Amino acid sequence: MVSSSAVVVVGAGVSGVTCAAGLAAAGQAVVVLERANGVGGRCATRRVGGQPVDHGVAFVHGRDPELLAALRAVPATALLEWPQVIEGTGRPCHPAALVSGTWRLAFAEGMTVFPKHIAAGLDVRLSSRVTRLAVQGAEVELTLEKGAPLRAQTVVLALAAEQASELLGTIDAPPPEVRSARALLDMTRSQPCLALLATYPDSAPRPGWHVAYPESSRLLQLVSHDSSKRQGQPALTLVLQAHPAWSLRHFDDARWPELLLAEAARLYGPWAGAPSSFEAHPWRYSRSDRSAELAGPSLFRLSGGPRLGLIGERFSPGAGIEAAWRSGRRLARRLLEER
Repeated sequence: MVSSSAVVVVGAGVSGVTCAAGLAAAGQAVVVLERANGVGGRCATRRVGGQPVDHGVAFVHGRDPELLAALRAVPATALLEWPQVIEGTGRPCHPAALVSGTWRLAFAEGMTVFPKHIAAGLDVRLSSRVTRLAVQGAEVELTLEKGAPLRAQTVVLALAAEQASELLGTIDAPPPEVRSARALLDMTRSQPCLALLATYPDSAPRPGWHVAYPESSRLLQLVSHDSSKRQGQPALTLVLQAHPAWSLRHFDDARWPELLLAEAARLYGPWAGAPSSFEAHPWRYSRSDRSAELAGPSLFRLSGGPRLGLIGERFSPGAGIEAAWRSGRRLARRLLEER
């Protein structure tokens, strides 16, 4: 049996839940579909030995005072201006992250608390992978891998460009608006990132820095001293994130965790290459290539009346979580204005 909703948002990253929350606050019936088993996207926190570890975004940065206010409203322990101690002069994931006048913030409980706070009260359906779209008159029908299909007057894709384009490609005899949307998405590619969560024995020395950007490494772009964000007596944990180009070349190489640990040992000493345990997380769609950054979210009205929205980091000036949050917020306002 097919059920209907005014709006379906595909993707429960920061942009998706922000858009959905704005619409729900105005009384719109919204369903959020997420293929993973949790919300947040790159604001990802995993528990290792009972300890939170951020294996995606290490901290949020920006200049938007409204985003800063939204972050400070989260019922969690905000770490203002983290990281304070920075090692190395390598290029950050987003060049603006450490520029004067840019604020920074992390959470002791893990970065996932921010999207979870936004998503509270929303109809979020996890482990719900959308496999096909079809235009059915005034609605778009979404076929799910598991469960009954959904129909909506408005569908918002809060996905990596490659994922959104692939999904739009399932529409039979796509109208010109859909072809235009795919052309927009295909302008650039997302960057991968190979990330390693490494936990060390008590005997290992604790780095004096919060984040390192090793300028002499072609492998490692960022090393986050993740345990420096945690309360109490946390186990020493580093998160190693590889450069996008290196990640692309080694994405299917089973040896990449060993190579990152060997590079950490070269940079910081033998102890850094000998964790007591580690977990690997390959991000295929880590961040947007800013060469095709857009001024705002995109909205297409298809023949018959249904609407298709595109949001995410690339659909707003700036970078990272700030851009994703802005794009979701702006599209929610536009959808409400153009009802």
